[in-house]
Amino acid sequence: MQALVILPTYNEIGNLRPIVDAILDHGSMYDVLIIDDGSPDGTGLLAERLKDSYPGRIEVMHRQGKLGLATAYLAGFRYGMQRGYEYFFEMDADFSHNPDYLPVFIETMERTGADLVLGSRYVAGGGVTRWPWYRKMVSRGGSLYASKLLGVDIRDLTGGFKCFRRSVFDGIDLESITSTGYGFQIEMTYRALESGFHVVEMPIIFEERREGKSKMSPAIFLEAFWMVTKMRAERVAKESSTQPERLRS
Repeated sequence: MQALVILPTYNEIGNLRPIVDAILDHGSMYDVLIIDDGSPDGTGLLAERLKDSYPGRIEVMHRQGKLGLATAYLAGFRYGMQRGYEYFFEMDADFSHNPDYLPVFIETMERTGADLVLGSRYVAGGGVTRWPWYRKMVSRGGSLYASKLLGVDIRDLTGGFKCFRRSVFDGIDLESITSTGYGFQIEMTYRALESGFHVVEMPIIFEERREGKSKMSPAIFLEAFWMVTKMRAERVAKESSTQPERLRS
């Protein structure tokens, strides 16, 4: 069975070749889909050269302008579904997600029977390197806030290194996903849990990017905050509508 590793890129020319090489070194099971949002630094052109270097193992999707992380992943999911992939990875292109974890995700999924495996910074054995204290506080606090508000027992809801079985996409409506930024990570995991899929966290060490600048911004953080609030409101409304009339009166 084949796995598709989806790499959204914007100005990642210094990281792209080594990350692709490292992914494909793990064997013929793994293919790569690079989704470039019109990088002005030439990332898209490099992606095309890499495609020629690895015939049949790399595909490139070019988009005009920065259309958002969520739409990139959703486009990648649809692409992979049409081509019969069984496993789908979300992964950053900047080495903050170590490609050596790829086979560990598959092993964890098969051993536990999980439908979705999350690379978690906040379970035993996980962690973060080279982050200042305030960034750790924001990240961990955001995950804690989301898990408490949504009532789910997941330690790292905001993490972006994941492996899905295709059955998850068969079971949830991808068209209903409304997040545009990092709130997408929370929403996808929550929708999978809500639909009854088995979600497992496995420990990873998250590393600071090797080159380039982080894409995180206050706007992205606020979008995630409001997405969690919206999902909480939807949950409360759903629970209220299923209560017997005598309990609601």
